[in-house]
Parts: sequence; structure tokens; C-alpha cells
Amino acid sequence: MCGIVGVTGNDNAVSILLEGLQKLEYRGYDSAGIYVNDLHGEDYLVKEKGRIANLTAAVGPEVHGSTGIGHTRWATHGGVSVANAHPQVSEDHRFYLVHNGVIENFKELKAEYLSDVTFTSQTDTEVFVQLVDKFVREENLTTKEAFLKSISLLKKGSSYAFLLIDSNDPDTLYVAKNKSPLLVGLGEGCNVVCSDALAMINVTHEFLELKDGEVVTIKPQSVEIIDQAGNQVDRDSFHVEMDAQDTDKGTYPYYMLKEIDEQPNVMRKLAQTYLLESGKTTVDPALIEDINQADRLYIIGAGTSYHAGLVGKKLFEKLTHIPTEVHVASEFAYEKPLLSEHPFFIFLTQSGETADSREVLVNVNAGDYKSLTITNVQNSTLSREATYTMLLGAGPEISVASTKAYTAQIAVEAILAKAVGMAKEQIVAEEFDLRQQLGLVATGMQAIIDEKDQVEELAKEYFVPATRAFYIGRGIDYFVSLEAALKLKEISYVQAEGFASGELKHGTIALIEENTPVVGIITQDDTASLTRSNLQETLSRGAKVMTIARQGVANADDTIVIADVDELIMPLLSVVPAQLLAYYTSLNKGLDVDRPRNLAKSVTVE
Repeated sequence: MCGIVGVTGNDNAVSILLEGLQKLEYRGYDSAGIYVNDLHGEDYLVKEKGRIANLTAAVGPEVHGSTGIGHTRWATHGGVSVANAHPQVSEDHRFYLVHNGVIENFKELKAEYLSDVTFTSQTDTEVFVQLVDKFVREENLTTKEAFLKSISLLKKGSSYAFLLIDSNDPDTLYVAKNKSPLLVGLGEGCNVVCSDALAMINVTHEFLELKDGEVVTIKPQSVEIIDQAGNQVDRDSFHVEMDAQDTDKGTYPYYMLKEIDEQPNVMRKLAQTYLLESGKTTVDPALIEDINQADRLYIIGAGTSYHAGLVGKKLFEKLTHIPTEVHVASEFAYEKPLLSEHPFFIFLTQSGETADSREVLVNVNAGDYKSLTITNVQNSTLSREATYTMLLGAGPEISVASTKAYTAQIAVEAILAKAVGMAKEQIVAEEFDLRQQLGLVATGMQAIIDEKDQVEELAKEYFVPATRAFYIGRGIDYFVSLEAALKLKEISYVQAEGFASGELKHGTIALIEENTPVVGIITQDDTASLTRSNLQETLSRGAKVMTIARQGVANADDTIVIADVDELIMPLLSVVPAQLLAYYTSLNKGLDVDRPRNLAKSVTVE
């Protein structure tokens, strides 16, 4: 949610900020703005509701500068309006601020310190920038001192990422973060700030990570970091390997379709990265050993990652014989279950910045437990703070609706489960030839993708006219039905639910009406006939039934038939038609596929 960009020391500040904000559109937002200063007494504040295109159109040719800040806002405090958009400005127009996160005690601060100030927005952000201004004017503090004092007044545990400019000293950026991601980029003769390296990859590939509680002063030629105790911090930069072209749609109309189509290559890349021809893996032996010492695994995720974790539970219990639990991050953070004696935690997160999962990891580290983050983003917060990291290597995922990250997470879980299972001598290399299986998966995915025109016709027939729909399955197919339903509802706004098919008759079947779409996922030998029986129950009540079936259990009248691979990794294939059905439903309803209403890609507030 929300995106931050900043630059100092580059005469192309306006284009850098606008391009950076475009790169952050995936995060979800409803308004945007920039502030730029040319260091010679000219400055400009431009804000607009809606898309970055609206902001770009509002930035006239006269707007220029070498330093500036920008923001995409996802409304929390106050509605969607130009006044509530960032940057927020102090009453005397000296200070400009962009902010991610939530200032939990903003009402108290406003009442105690700012009763004489005229506010122009409903945001908690304006409270902070007015505080900085007040302390500079009335207490004769420097900007940095006022910035630090204002931070010290925030309620302990508040989530924030601040980027401040003093128009009296405009080539200096003041930065602070807690629980909300922020990076400093080191450019040639300039420095930048961003909430995602993706935003500034056209400017630099060298970044500095920032840790919670740190405050940073940035000039064109220098970066000074101080920790919470006021001590100066020296830190090496890290290099981000990312091709700016990876973030382009190319000839695709939407990122989601591009990312669905990329999944076969992701499977091949994971096989090459983690699996050897000998059947062994390249997984860190220390990680394998720590998992082998665990008496229970706890998989933590949110949304799509949680659904991938459910499949992971099946993989770990089958291949390693270690009991495994899967938890929704936002629930686990505040309703922690009774832990086993030797737990090991696995965090699934595309961005590596999910706030709810990060809150769990903080508690895990406080308990001195070992952990692994499986993520798509190297050097992300959850990657840095976990004991171990395994990268998905799926490339940037821009569409809000996750596709290739889900399948990559399941593939990496399978790789890890195989590595641990082999170490525990629960399986031998030849017993589960995952390298070969992922090759079959890639081929099977491509076959589905090549027939996407047929899937579009099914979407038009089944889902475009519908107001609600159901996906059903048993066992691992039930887990996929949850993800399939999530994909459909989040981008097409069709009320969709995934159910264990045997549960339909325990209440849900009352919702079946004439032409209600019901999709059965059928890939498991033991439960195929049972799911078909449940589909018949819905058919007799007027449902419009579709099936996604594995070739080995398929009937002549199945709607979509997918290739045979090992049953444990069938979700890698069975989810792809569901992804395409959701995509084409949204497309044919005339909706914004990549940016569904009210949603954000990287959820950085709890």
C-alpha cells in the first residue's frame, strides 16, 4: 500500500519521480502527488486524485527541479481527495512530507500541540509535518532536531516511513522508518529514496537497507544514518539484479496475463537453481539440519501465500513426516497458538514486506526460534530478518492478483520438503524426481496457456453473467479451490467461495440456484469419484457445472483436462486454468485487471 519516491541532486527530478510512481502503481492507491524544488527559489506542488496518468497530465512544462518527493496514497485517514493526497505541507508552506503507515496517536498530538494550527486535510500525515514546523518555529530547533523530536512523540510501535523536505534547505532529504519498507539508492551525483527498489532501478542498482528506528539525512553526495541511540551507522550497500525491462508489459494488455504466461519459465528456472541432475538439491545444509531438529513446522502467510502454505503442509507432512501447521499471519500475530518444544517457522511472502507476517517474525526472533523466508524479493525485510531465505526467482510481479508467486512458492516448498525428506531418509532421490516433474509441470502449464482462447470462452459463458460462483475439491484440490475463488473475486468482483466438496451439503448447497457456476477440481485418485458425486448434487439443483480434471482421472465430458504430474504438485497445474478464468472474467466485464478496487499488492499496514 502507498508508495514513496524521492530524489536529490538530479535536474531530471520531475521525470524520475513520475516514472518511479508509475513503477509503484502495483501497490494500490487512489491519489498521487509530487513536490519539486529547483534550489533557486522556485518550487511546485502538484496533486491529483486517480491514476498517475492524471498527475502526469497536471504537471505542466513549467514544473522543474533537482530535488523532490512523490507519493501514491491509499486512503486511510480521510477520503480520496486532492487535499488528503500527499505530499502534505505545513501551514507556512516550508515543510513537505510524504508518509506510509499509521500514526496511531495523531488525534492526541493534534490536541496537545496543534490546537492553534489551521489544517487543510483529514490525514494523520499532516499532523506530523505541522509538528515539525511548530518545533522549528517555536523552539528554534533545526529541521533534523524537530524531525527527531516529532518521531519521539509517536506512540510506541507506530508504523511509519517518512520522507521530509525543508524548502529553506531543499537539497536535503530527511528519512525515517519503522515497520514500513524504505530504501536509499546511491546514484551518480545524486541519491534517491524509494519504498521499493523497482521504483528507482532506472537510476541505480545500489541500495542501502534501513532498519527500524533509524533516521537518515540525504544530500546529493552523502548519506548519514543514525540509529535510535543517536550513533552514526556505516553500512555497505547491496546490489539489486533487476532488468528494468522486466517491469514492462511489452505487448501484453495487462501484467496479470504476462505473469501467468511466465510461469513455465519460472518452473524451469527453479529446477535449474535448486535441483541437480543427480536428484540432490542445492538447499543450504544448515537449513535442512535446523528443520530436521524441529518437532513441528509453522507456515505463516496471508492471502495467496496462505493458500500456498496449505499445499506446503501436505508436501512437508508427506515427504518429511514433520507435523505442520498453517496460520494466517494477521491472526497468529495476536492469537499465538501453543507452540511445540522445537518449532521452526516458514514465512511465505511475495514482497517480503507483508506487515502482518513481519509482526509474527518479530515475535519469532524475540523467542530465539529459527525461521525461513520464502520470498520473491532479495534483501526485503522478512528476508533480512529471518534466519534463512530461499528466493522464488520469479521476477517482478506487478499485478495485484498474484499468480506466478503462488506457483513458485509451492515449487520451492516441494524442493525444500524433498531436501529435508532425503536428509531424514524418508524418501530417496529416485522416489520423487522433482527435476523431471517440474519439467512436466512447465510443459503442462504451456499447454494450458496455449489454449487460453478456449478458457476465455468459458469465462464468458460461466462467470461474466454470474453474481456468485463456487470452486470445490477435496484434499489438495480443496486448497486450490480456495486460491481459485480468491483470484475470481478479487479482480472480477464475482462473489466466489472455495469449499471442501463434502461440506456443500452441510449448508452451502442452499445457495445453489439455476445457472450458479460450480467448478470442480479433480486431480486426486482417492477423491475423484467423491467430488464428481458432489458435483451431481449441485447439478440436480440447477448449477452450471465445470470441471478441471487431471488426465489420469478425466472423463470424456470434463471441461478442462490438464496433464498428469505427481499428485503432490498437481496444484501447480490445476490453478492455471483458474487464473485464466479470473483474468478473462475481469477483462470481459471491462474492469481494471491489474488494479482491482480497494486492493493493494504489498500490504504494509497491519
